Amino acid sequence: MIRLIRQFILDSLMILRKSFLRKPLLTILVAIHNSSYHWIGFFSSHEGIHPKHKIQNYHQFFLDNISANDRVLDIGSGDGAVAFDVALKAKRVTGIDILHKNIILSEKKYHKDNIEFIEGDATTFDFKETFDVVILSNVLEHIENRVIFLKNVKRLAPKILVRVPLITRDWISVWKRDSGFSYKLDDTHFTEYTEETFQEEMEKAGLKIDSYYVKFGEFYAVVSN
Repeated sequence: MIRLIRQFILDSLMILRKSFLRKPLLTILVAIHNSSYHWIGFFSSHEGIHPKHKIQNYHQFFLDNISANDRVLDIGSGDGAVAFDVALKAKRVTGIDILHKNIILSEKKYHKDNIEFIEGDATTFDFKETFDVVILSNVLEHIENRVIFLKNVKRLAPKILVRVPLITRDWISVWKRDSGFSYKLDDTHFTEYTEETFQEEMEKAGLKIDSYYVKFGEFYAVVSN
């Protein structure tokens, strides 16, 4: 009996797959798949900390690529967590973020003598100084005119540490894009990269990739002028 029920379900699904309902069903399933990523992160977070931060341990990439005498600019500093960890090693850290609430949170949560937080749009902000290192942690994908932005950033420091999401993190993301479905991890992303498109973008900006690696579907790169 169970075998007959299973076969009936399979036959019904095969009929649906070949019917006019295929595209509407795919649209619903893709929407569920996209939203599940955010809701799983929301419900699995503890005390406001997303589990990916512990699993990815991405702060270590930035710590490994700065020295004790570096003056660091963290663009898109968010809640200040990266800036704070970097400030434990670097000489001085400046974080800039466009959201007022992020600056308030950063100053309250991560007060330290060698950290300064600035509220502003890094794509237009007039920096009065230069730095040794610039950090772009999940920032580039949120910027539309990235090559222009990168050309401005490279005037601020000889070294840029970049972390961006890859669309090639799994097959289904590429399939969603190629099939015309929403595929981005965040609706505010203008792009999600492949290794090739990242390299092309750096070349257009006149930047050189000194080293890189891929981890958990993200591209980590040390870039220089």
